[in-house]
Amino acid sequence: MEKELAGKVALVTGGSRGIGAAAALALARAGADVAISYGASAEKARDVVKELEGIGVRAAAYRADQADPAQVAELVAAVARDFGRLDILVNNAGVGAMVRIGDPAADQAALDRLYAVNLGGVVAAIRAAAAVMADGGRIVTVGSCVARRAGFAGMADYTATKAAVAGYAKGAARDLGPRGITVNVVQPGPTATDMNPDSGDFAEALKAETALGRYARPEEIASAILFLAGPGASYVTGTELTVDGGLNA
Repeated sequence: MEKELAGKVALVTGGSRGIGAAAALALARAGADVAISYGASAEKARDVVKELEGIGVRAAAYRADQADPAQVAELVAAVARDFGRLDILVNNAGVGAMVRIGDPAADQAALDRLYAVNLGGVVAAIRAAAAVMADGGRIVTVGSCVARRAGFAGMADYTATKAAVAGYAKGAARDLGPRGITVNVVQPGPTATDMNPDSGDFAEALKAETALGRYARPEEIASAILFLAGPGASYVTGTELTVDGGLNA
């Protein structure tokens, strides 16, 4: 069976684990050559590259701090240079921080990094990708279902970053539409990853908030990313695909 992404090159930021690794593998199974970026998990990144190569595609890992626009720009340029092109950008790298407004113990450095990575890193990557991406390319950002409903206290800043990337995608879709480049956001609900395991008291309470009564598997979010990156989504742009198990139902 012909692989629908054969001949394409994809970059997945934060691709060494969790949703990013699952997305990288899904894209590779569809035939794309895949580059991933990582911040600190060099060993995990090497393991993902080895798994990608085992599928039969070309793969590489690059270290980049998504909070630094210069490093993000160099990451995108390096992938386009080393692989010869860039067709798909998946903005997956992100960080979390929870703090109630007015909390005197708030870690301002953590909040500053939250905005720098979750919003600034996405903007920098899209701007850099637009300069090198082939017409008809695909840009998918991993947002969060909290962009629609915060749900509980302490989420204001994190929610703001995820709502902002959804808004940025709409504007980018307008700007890049004449080139046939689509820009969309996948908004996951609770997903079982190293950063957010589906265990513990808080996890049980969150599962109960979903219609399906469970966390998502990273592969389930990756399926949505793969759809938006593929030819079947050629007329989908400037929108959010929420994959939250009915959390917002």
